[in-house]
Amino acid sequence: MHNSRHAADSERLHIEGVCALLASARTKAELGTLLAREAERYTLADLQVIGGRLYREVASLPSPYREAVRPYFTEQILGAYHRLISMHRSGRFTAMAEPIADREAAAAYFAMVPEGCFCWDDTGADNYGPRHRFFYYLVAAFEMFVLNRPGHPVGMPFPGGFAVEERSGRFLCPVRDREKDVPHSLCNFCPAEQSEMP
Repeated sequence: MHNSRHAADSERLHIEGVCALLASARTKAELGTLLAREAERYTLADLQVIGGRLYREVASLPSPYREAVRPYFTEQILGAYHRLISMHRSGRFTAMAEPIADREAAAAYFAMVPEGCFCWDDTGADNYGPRHRFFYYLVAAFEMFVLNRPGHPVGMPFPGGFAVEERSGRFLCPVRDREKDVPHSLCNFCPAEQSEMP
């Protein structure tokens, strides 16, 4: 018990320290590089745990929504990860000298993330825990604060037949403002605007 408590405390301190460092980033280049360095710490085994959890969560959704949303969830998590690592390794962040568009939102996001990682008690047979939830927040931060894109991919459907859209360079989301009461939701920090509902 003592060792598991020590490991959890150590994990919390690590996530809090990384979030403080991420919140201090001023440019997209700096933030992208810091996010990529942290994402590179995830092993193939970690990615398998994350992918397995993603698969099980999507599998629990009702059909036909499950089939429609599966590629978007995969893109949201694993596609963003591959873009982040690819941009870092190819040196593309060095050309991104512009400041983070909304540093206040980014700072608030990174202040929220540690609690978002530890608020669930869902470690079980799949070994999914705070470190894996942190991965989700890392790739979402990359999309929202480095690429200025929504946390959910364009085209991602939501129940009711609505989807994330891009119109004239603006991102519109059908659930953006409906997540305000969900304290650890990335939607509260997303650059997308609430779409008009018919």
